[in-house]
Amino acid sequence: MGNIVKEIRMVDLKGQYLSLQEEIDSAIAEVIESTQFINGPIVKSLGKELEEYLSCKHVIPCANGTDALMIALMALDLKEGDEVITTPFTFVATAETIVILGLKPVFVDVEQDTFNIDAEKLKDKINEKTKVILPVHLFGQSSNMDVIMEIAQEHSLYVIEDNAQSIGAMLEQKTGKLKRTGTIGNIGTLSFFPSKNLGCYGDGGAITTDDEYLAERMRMICKHGSKVKYYHEIVGVNSRLDAIQAAVLRVKLKHLDTFNAHRLGAANYYDAELSEIAELKTPNRKYGTHVFHQYTIQCKRRDELKNYLKERGIPSMIYYPVPLHLQGAFAYLGNREGDYPISEHLSKQVLSLPMHSEITKEEQSYICSEIKKFYTSN
Repeated sequence: MGNIVKEIRMVDLKGQYLSLQEEIDSAIAEVIESTQFINGPIVKSLGKELEEYLSCKHVIPCANGTDALMIALMALDLKEGDEVITTPFTFVATAETIVILGLKPVFVDVEQDTFNIDAEKLKDKINEKTKVILPVHLFGQSSNMDVIMEIAQEHSLYVIEDNAQSIGAMLEQKTGKLKRTGTIGNIGTLSFFPSKNLGCYGDGGAITTDDEYLAERMRMICKHGSKVKYYHEIVGVNSRLDAIQAAVLRVKLKHLDTFNAHRLGAANYYDAELSEIAELKTPNRKYGTHVFHQYTIQCKRRDELKNYLKERGIPSMIYYPVPLHLQGAFAYLGNREGDYPISEHLSKQVLSLPMHSEITKEEQSYICSEIKKFYTSN
């Protein structure tokens, strides 16, 4: 690996921890000393700090990002068979939660340049059973929310934003105003999985909304449908963010914009080094700011490149190798190969390169030089 003196990682959680070690260790010790591990003051403080950061009225912490999606859907009091429009090019949780609740996922293909749901194709899938549009802000940038919100308002539909990968990203609205992803629709959902831009040291999630009624319902759902202990007004679940994870997140939230700025710098470096390779397409930045949860290229001979990089100590990942409409879990929906051609095309060409706030220019230089060698010598 030439001058590379340490292992290249897709995500360097240890390096990030070491940079914050004193703050994080102190925050965790404070929770342990308090013995307030469930729904304590630290969890409430995190919710308030996230409300301030996101400029939204309500943040409800919960156990994980999948629960956040499920609780958001439960809060809308939907009926079995109601339809939720979403994307087939995303992690399974987005559609999985729809099915768990007896609802029907209806897929709309994505834009090739952003990987996000193609808002211009939404109207073709709307009927009397459609109740929700669930866009995913994939890899770190916003979907075309101006158009999505216009369509939702025209058809009286709810919008739930899957913001698991894009905390800190901003949508540039038609008015010119910047607004945080996850705060534009009726509800937004967050994941704090360790590898996320804002990640804890286990599972964690949160739900965002400006709607007082929905906020109260979602708080109740998180606590077994209860406002007052042992009095259960609606059916809920047990989904709580534990205080140790909240303590870690409170420390990291203070540094999130700095972390995202480092990711942007790394993305700019990749862009400059890789944009001239004819067989490769670097990520688009279309509707606002991009926080680069992933730096995902589209490339010919993807699998060959992946193996080539692996042999040279460079990790990479394929997000996602099989779009949801072709997964066995959703075969009952009757979708077939060719139904969502852009998602299918992307699944054969996408490759995510190492991307995190600790990545060094030395590491990136080595990665880019090896990619260039692959395309010039093969």
